[in-house]
Amino acid sequence: MLITPFPSRRRLSLFLMCATLLGAPACLRAEDALPGVTTATPAQEGSTPAAQGEIDEGTVGKRGRITPFNGAALPEDEIPKLQPPEDAGKADAKKRAPSSGVNVLDRMGAELPALPQEKAFAGKADDAYGAFQRGYYLTALELALPRAQLGDAAAQTLVAEIFSQGLGVARNTKDAAFWYGQAANAGDPGAMFKYALLLMEGRDVPRDKKRSEELMKKAADLGNSSAQFNYGQLLVADMPGERGLKAALPYYEKSAEQGIADAQYALSQIYLNVDGIDDNKRARAREWLLRAARAGFDTAQLDLAIWLVDGIGGDRNLDEGFKWMRRAAEGGNVVAQNKLSHLYVNAIGTRPDPVEAAKWYVLSRRAGLKDPALEDFYLGLTEAQQKAALSAANKHRSS
Repeated sequence: MLITPFPSRRRLSLFLMCATLLGAPACLRAEDALPGVTTATPAQEGSTPAAQGEIDEGTVGKRGRITPFNGAALPEDEIPKLQPPEDAGKADAKKRAPSSGVNVLDRMGAELPALPQEKAFAGKADDAYGAFQRGYYLTALELALPRAQLGDAAAQTLVAEIFSQGLGVARNTKDAAFWYGQAANAGDPGAMFKYALLLMEGRDVPRDKKRSEELMKKAADLGNSSAQFNYGQLLVADMPGERGLKAALPYYEKSAEQGIADAQYALSQIYLNVDGIDDNKRARAREWLLRAARAGFDTAQLDLAIWLVDGIGGDRNLDEGFKWMRRAAEGGNVVAQNKLSHLYVNAIGTRPDPVEAAKWYVLSRRAGLKDPALEDFYLGLTEAQQKAALSAANKHRSS
């Protein structure tokens, strides 16, 4: 099993989370259709495909319209959920209201606290790293290599990075592996993490799973954020189920605090779905999911949209749910494209738009995601609407 460094997406993290969080909202099956959807088809009583495609903006608005082509509306609490009931699991029973803390507007005009006094830098400037940061890679190598040969761990890591990425020199992964190994043995956490990956994969060095895990844990304990997340993944892989998730939780938390989106996503799932989690932590599940979504993690954006629409981990917010679903869909997430089509069909968080609904359905169908309900909806559109949707889908794909 390959452990990949951040910022790799939808690889080991998604696989492990879906394999272990059997009731988690994140592990939606792509083939699940939106329950409770009433789609417009030619067979509806007293209607025709052309009539179904007409939208009366005077009677059909956004938020909770179930059949947007006949103007009917259900009460707010009867809006269909994006997540099938059988997948909700324990999540529905553990909804938490959002924090009622002071917001930005409340703080406007308030005097800001004084900035902490800067500590004077008493160390010696690293000329090699300075040259590297300015893009003078050959100069950085010339300055770092003599120090690396004398056993300087930071210089060894810098030399390894230059060879690994081919910065100013020909890329040489074997030389990079050698210097990562030297720096790891000398105690550099970043090098430990990189060398642990090489040992795990058996790339340019003999494969050594035991040594890899030892280095990954050591780097994690020394504060390397990527190592913290990956070591958490190793624990989950070695101990499937809640036991592994709880063992990995401290490492996920440290990694998430340092900004690793994969870890932030993992926290949101564990906090909401695992038994025995402190209520204060459980109440923060949506907050961590929001952080991962803002970092550009498309799976987190999809889940956040579902949580907002379905009221998971906090109150419902259909408008925000629609925005996040569209963002994930525009980023290429196929499940989000499918769900976005349902939101347009049912006017959830937006006004009904048959052409946009069909466009996103076509894109998800081309990617291999079948949906009989949306297919019926699509076939019920007029020929002109179908052509417009195909054109829009083609333009989106080529943009």
